[in-house]
Amino acid sequence: MVYELKSFKATKKLAFILAQEISRARIVSKSSLIFALSGDLGAGKTTFTQGFMRGLGIRKKIISPTFVLAKRYGIKSKFYKNIYHIDCYRLKNFKDISGLGLKEIFNNPQNIILIEWPERIKRLLPKNIIKIKFRYGEKENERIIKIMNPVKD
Repeated sequence: MVYELKSFKATKKLAFILAQEISRARIVSKSSLIFALSGDLGAGKTTFTQGFMRGLGIRKKIISPTFVLAKRYGIKSKFYKNIYHIDCYRLKNFKDISGLGLKEIFNNPQNIILIEWPERIKRLLPKNIIKIKFRYGEKENERIIKIMNPVKD
């Protein structure tokens, strides 16, 4: 699916709706539901994450965990207990992320995970992730977002 969005608000709304749909439906899996958000700096990854978190009922201010690498939020969903926001932008090597327990986080089917800059930990990611690519549109606030289903794309 490709979405051409005219504003930051539209990006948040798309993510909000996606999160609400996911919180109502169980995606049968033995591991976490992982979204790999890739695109240039400022392309909308954090804006999307903010809308997604709101869609899951999180009211705290959401900022990228650029310096701490990951943040966990508890969520009230029938099927999921936690959402992790991981930002690998400043990641220099795998030692920087080794203490986070990613294997356990990735293997828990009660987790939803949003990863910014996933290409930096590509070899750690399972195959069944949902890839979301962000690109700039023609105008300053426009974004093109492509959501790729791991089964179809």
